[in-house]
Amino acid sequence: MDLQTPCNACTLVSQKLALPRQSLPKSKINIPFSRCKAKSELRTAVAVNGGVQSPSVPTHKITVHDRQRGVVHEFFVPEDQYILHTAEDQNITLPFACRHGCCTSCAVRVKSGQLRQPEALGISAELKSKGYALLCVGFPSSDLEVETQDEDEVYWLQFGRYFARGPIERDDYALELAMGDE
Repeated sequence: MDLQTPCNACTLVSQKLALPRQSLPKSKINIPFSRCKAKSELRTAVAVNGGVQSPSVPTHKITVHDRQRGVVHEFFVPEDQYILHTAEDQNITLPFACRHGCCTSCAVRVKSGQLRQPEALGISAELKSKGYALLCVGFPSSDLEVETQDEDEVYWLQFGRYFARGPIERDDYALELAMGDE
């Protein structure tokens, strides 16, 4: 039998269903087993191009300056949804890797606005205080303008003081060999 680990969306839904304020009859609970299916079914409607959105959840305009691609993205995200997931639901491609807040692939520097990121384990409290955030686990608290950062740059800011001789040079040949072994 092939067992799959539930995706984040499924985990979030099961956690939300456990809350007393969301009492649904068991016949109405439908947790999909497919990761692709869960992506759009488990999200609240987002106001995109005049779409319908729940009036009880405030929505904020997010502007992302993607330095690597030289593109500026503008989209709307409800306060109760992750910025990265909502962007993907609107066919906007942003950098990411783990989707759990444990790495720095989706790291951004906040230019204006505020966001909550209680699950951002990939960046230190010091970097958070300097305006860095992770989009994969970030919830907007206001209109927000951010700029993507180079993952190595953020990693250096966080851990660079622990390396005595400076940044570690990337060895693409060794990486290619390692990837060939898999």
